[in-house]
Amino acid sequence: MTNQGQGLHARVLDSLGPAITAGAYPPGSVLRTDELEERFDVSRTVVREVVRVLESMHLVASRRRVGVTVLPPEEWNVYDPNVIRWRLAGPDRPRQLRSLTVLRSAVEPVAAGLAARLATPGQCAELTEHALGMVATSRGQQLDAYLRHDIAFHRVVLRASGNEMFARLGDVVAEVLSGRTRHQVMFTDPDPAAVTLHVRVAEAVRAHDAVRAEELTREIVTGAMAELDILAP
Repeated sequence: MTNQGQGLHARVLDSLGPAITAGAYPPGSVLRTDELEERFDVSRTVVREVVRVLESMHLVASRRRVGVTVLPPEEWNVYDPNVIRWRLAGPDRPRQLRSLTVLRSAVEPVAAGLAARLATPGQCAELTEHALGMVATSRGQQLDAYLRHDIAFHRVVLRASGNEMFARLGDVVAEVLSGRTRHQVMFTDPDPAAVTLHVRVAEAVRAHDAVRAEELTREIVTGAMAELDILAP
């Protein structure tokens, strides 16, 4: 696909995806390809490519003689980063944030405990680097820089767990953290207590203290849920 084609593809996808996840097209709605071509002023090839991507996310199903049918939310691939991003941009943001934070609460403490047992020296160094980066960017409204370190920190924890299923949740956690920043569902400057907890998790992992690493990470996700109660009631 040419660069122009990629741009058209992205424009259509970034319009249809959020519209479907926001409920603009209720389950069972049929999207006609000819109408989509006319609406977005794109070729049938571009529409087909977009439909294929939406099908891969289980947002729609394409059937001959029926058309492109919007599927119910129970069918969606809710772990797909794009689906998460679109849902966080929609009217159901508070509930979606809570759902994702509960997932984090179930997974990340266990992952941190495993990381304390299995992390390599290089992974321990990465955790320390990003924890200190969070400290350095936690004041002065440096949220974008802080976010980069925050995402990297949690990716390392999940990867260092040695569990490939946990590691694949790195993109999910990245979208949660990005969404909180993008939609201003966090304080102007990060909570100092949460920042300190990340440093202590890095120390616990480096010390191979699995119980402490798990406890501290549980405090982090509990605090994240408490923030939602204030900022996204």
